[in-house]
Amino acid sequence: MEEFHKVRRLPPYVFEQVNRLKASARARGADIIDLGMGNPDLPTPKAIVDKLCDVVRDPRTHRYSSSRGIPGLRRAQAAYYARRFGVKLDPETQVIATLGSKEGFANMAQAITAPGDVVLCPNPTYPIHAFGFIMSGGVVRSIQAEPDDRFIPALERAVRHSIPKPLALILNYPSNPTACLATLDFYKDVVAFARKHEIIILSDLAYAEIYFDGNPPPSVLQVPGAMDVTVEFTSMSKTFSMPGWRMGFAVGNERLIAALSRVKSYLDYGAFTPIQVAAAAALNSDGAEIEEVRSVYRRRRDVLVEAFGRAGWDVPPPPATMFAWAPIPEPFRSLGSLEFSKLLVEKAEVAVAPGVGFGEHGDDYVRIALVENEHRIRQAARNIKRFLSTAPQMLDNVIPMTARR
Repeated sequence: MEEFHKVRRLPPYVFEQVNRLKASARARGADIIDLGMGNPDLPTPKAIVDKLCDVVRDPRTHRYSSSRGIPGLRRAQAAYYARRFGVKLDPETQVIATLGSKEGFANMAQAITAPGDVVLCPNPTYPIHAFGFIMSGGVVRSIQAEPDDRFIPALERAVRHSIPKPLALILNYPSNPTACLATLDFYKDVVAFARKHEIIILSDLAYAEIYFDGNPPPSVLQVPGAMDVTVEFTSMSKTFSMPGWRMGFAVGNERLIAALSRVKSYLDYGAFTPIQVAAAAALNSDGAEIEEVRSVYRRRRDVLVEAFGRAGWDVPPPPATMFAWAPIPEPFRSLGSLEFSKLLVEKAEVAVAPGVGFGEHGDDYVRIALVENEHRIRQAARNIKRFLSTAPQMLDNVIPMTARR
């Protein structure tokens, strides 16, 4: 039977190939050190869990909730933005709770996209940024991911050569997977461009609190006039080690938030009320939990960069996020990121995410997640050192991707 139309538009899930190898190796008894999926291993702070337990005992909280998020949660998110970014939000019209930032992003694409609409999307980037629009009938035009002097000229070329004119521009800083950071001056230029050309900005700020240089990443909404064209998405998954709780937010332009709210009202009843209450308590806390999470990832980053460097793999230290964006070591680069990632699982018992899964321009890289403790990261480095030492013999038995084409 022929595949359904929307399914046909989606390529094979690259990460699944690595996942199958991991599962097979573990079935044989291998101890795979999994640095692939960005699945935080840190426990949710006790105070948040305790709040959930207290609230869940009240049977009134077991009923349907609100897809927009309970009022106290939306007020807490607005207060967080005021403290952290100096951005004033109306919790009634400019804030909506989502089931994680991924769901919010996908449903925003559903809300605003007509068939054939053009969306400007960084490449490489987190897959939902592109495929949320592809599943909604949109067309994705790739732009560079680095927020440097080439960015605005690239946007200008994209607007000149796109028919129809682009509907939206996706931003993601700190970036998943590259860990790039954007400055407020960069955002000012982008907002001016978007307002001039009447383009919507969708900003993914999921890693706002995971930074290591002492300079908190800004929000695009700090730019005067950004509220006219922007919605920003945040998540509690990494900030508060709450990935399985599925709690995030979309904030910004009232018209866009209303469109997302209307779509969600047909699709869900929101997160379980005790989760929303616990999330509000987390947002209203003093932030000590956030600093501890940040410190853990900083230590892991330093261990990874140092240990992998001694193993013979130079990994640039990421300034933010819980990921390192690592160039494939030169002897293996011609294989491409997927074949290299498979080799790492098979020969080094280490799993990483192939860069091509984030876009074709990521194929010379792999993403390494800081989701194992420092001891396990050092063990991964020892395994990789042995693996790299066998590179000449190993490559004699591997057909480079260029030759396969």
